[in-house]
Amino acid sequence: MTSDAGAGSSAVRLDDVRMRFGDVEALAGLTLDIARGKATVLLGPNGAGKTTAIRLMLGLGKPTSGSVQVFGADPQAPAARRRVGVMMQVAKVPENLKVIEHIDTFRAYYPNPLPRAELVELAGLAGLAGYERRFFGRLSGGEQQRVLFALAMAGNPDLLFLDEPTVGMDVDTRRAFWKQVRRLKDEGRTILLTTHYLEEADALADRIVVLDHGRIIADGSPSEIKKKVSGHRITCRTRLALAEIRALAGVTLALHDDDLTLIDTDHLEAVLRAMLTRDETLSDLAIKGAALEDAFVAITNAGKSEESH
Repeated sequence: MTSDAGAGSSAVRLDDVRMRFGDVEALAGLTLDIARGKATVLLGPNGAGKTTAIRLMLGLGKPTSGSVQVFGADPQAPAARRRVGVMMQVAKVPENLKVIEHIDTFRAYYPNPLPRAELVELAGLAGLAGYERRFFGRLSGGEQQRVLFALAMAGNPDLLFLDEPTVGMDVDTRRAFWKQVRRLKDEGRTILLTTHYLEEADALADRIVVLDHGRIIADGSPSEIKKKVSGHRITCRTRLALAEIRALAGVTLALHDDDLTLIDTDHLEAVLRAMLTRDETLSDLAIKGAALEDAFVAITNAGKSEESH
């Protein structure tokens, strides 16, 4: 990794960036600092501006107005590009090359690449029998993702872009991948991640930035984002009728799921006290706070409501 103490705390800086495509404004005055050594997740509905913002950070275009810097330099500058690793969902590499040929080719692009053995271990390729002789095009989707991760890390980057990195991976492989991302962050690397798996965002992010229509509509740690939704889900067995539960102040939803009752409420303690008073047999009680998915839906729906007024 490159050392540049005193060069500032931002790995990436977008300052009042606007990007227009004809009559469409993909980014509307976006200002964003990506801190070094942290994992930042960009979320947003389709068309929110995530892909456009990332393309500008990668130097794959110039903004209509405003400025973009990577480690204080133009993202198209070779010095900046050498410090960046990219794993894009739409990445295309030749399918008729073997895995080891891809890795060796990408390592040759950089002055100080990671050793081949470290890349193989980092991407979990060692567990694929005969991986070095296998053609990329004959790998499964999850296996191809592992190879693309190794290629993104080939140059020993300070800044790593991960665009939907675990698509096609099974649960065990996905969690192993999370472990490696945490390791990279602990080494001081900067991670910028986009994902549709909100559990993944919750597990990896130091910071979540939610975009919509080219603007930031929420910004904070996963816990701060989840606090924007105050509700809780109660699961229990109760002899109370649904009509009686729905009549309690603070209950927003009550329904049966087989022999369990599911209750949504934004006044947890009051609802629990009322139910326990009315039903001393209440059992199998479980309480879950709002998930990141709940907060994401609430935040983006609130943005739609504001637009309609």
